[in-house]
Amino acid sequence: QVQLVESGGGLVQAGGSLRLSCAASRLPFSTYSMGWFRQGQGKEREFVAAIMWRGDSTYYTDSVKGRFTISRDNVKNTVYLQMNSLKPEDTAVYYCVADRYSVNGYSTSAAWTHWGQGTQVTVSS
Repeated sequence: QVQLVESGGGLVQAGGSLRLSCAASRLPFSTYSMGWFRQGQGKEREFVAAIMWRGDSTYYTDSVKGRFTISRDNVKNTVYLQMNSLKPEDTAVYYCVADRYSVNGYSTSAAWTHWGQGTQVTVSS
């Protein structure tokens, strides 16, 4: 059973930074594409960022481009989401996702098989 455990969430003021981590286990990590989704209260779950299994392709939703960076460490079996210049509208539960090899339709929830439990990010104004 694939396990994804997120950490690094918390409360931060607008303009601040946080780095989320997702530790993956029970999978050949280097062959898995990884990503992040988020869901704000009363909102639909939305795609945030993804990094393909070779690490040569990254994708972001428009609202976070230039502020968020996704990266991976295949030695530590961990994917990161560095979030800078945070805004109140970034407040959400952030979920780590994983799937084998390249993920077509990576911006849709249905494209990803494995999900973490989520970590809360709250940005105060």
